[in-house]
Amino acid sequence: MARLRARLLKMFILTIKQLQDPYYQGFAAQVSFYLLLSIVPIFLLMTQILGIFDISLESALKLIESYTGREMSAMFRELFEFRSAGLSSVVFAAIALWAGSRASFSIMRITNYTLTGGKSTGRNYFIERFRAIKTIVITIFTISFSLIILAYGKLILEAILSVLRLDSQVYADNIWMWLRWILGFLLYFLMVSYNYYLLPTEKIPFRKMLPGSLFASVGMLLVTVGYSKYASSLAEYDLLYGALSSVVGIMFWFYLLAWVLCLGVLCIKVWDDTRVDFSKRTPPVRRM
Repeated sequence: MARLRARLLKMFILTIKQLQDPYYQGFAAQVSFYLLLSIVPIFLLMTQILGIFDISLESALKLIESYTGREMSAMFRELFEFRSAGLSSVVFAAIALWAGSRASFSIMRITNYTLTGGKSTGRNYFIERFRAIKTIVITIFTISFSLIILAYGKLILEAILSVLRLDSQVYADNIWMWLRWILGFLLYFLMVSYNYYLLPTEKIPFRKMLPGSLFASVGMLLVTVGYSKYASSLAEYDLLYGALSSVVGIMFWFYLLAWVLCLGVLCIKVWDDTRVDFSKRTPPVRRM
């Protein structure tokens, strides 16, 4: 336990030193801006996938509301008051993917910069941009899959309970109340893990990125829940920003999530940097 505390303390000190690098200044603001620009094209693409499973945009927003709170869900509803042009145009789909991948590209650059010790931000610009598009495509399918699981999860649970000859009316609500948070964490972990695996130019083993993935997954869940409470009880964005209150509220949430993702990458680096110093060593053999 003492060894772990010493290692965590050294990781904290190394993280603070790393954050003094000017390259990290403004990173979260940049990512939050690009996430805001990306969110509508991403949802346009997602609605086409969810439509195959008879899940409307309104149903998806209700599922999001169960995790982000009513205030955040209302902000999303205001943001998505648009007339969908459809995705029949291949050109439109390509533009949506290009716009949606800009945030992934920014996170990719900071990931490469961190894990290479500031030596590189990636390869050729266009190669990395197309890698970012691949990442956002996988992200869209992962989020869509997550919403499908959450939409039909309770029905699947009731079917399993009926097979086990248990009263679904008694057990389903209580079990699902806890199970959906476990599923939410697992889906966060899945999304963060494959991003940490795909984003670096040089792939890192899963065991090395596991501490960062766990940190970022828990951090994103806590930030979402905490900011939801803050937005619903304390924040009064409409008094200051008027019609832009929804945009500002969502952008501030994205800003916090961007910092969590950055700290997760730093956690991967400092965990690996302190591995040798705090690994279990075999005591040296004394010579007579």
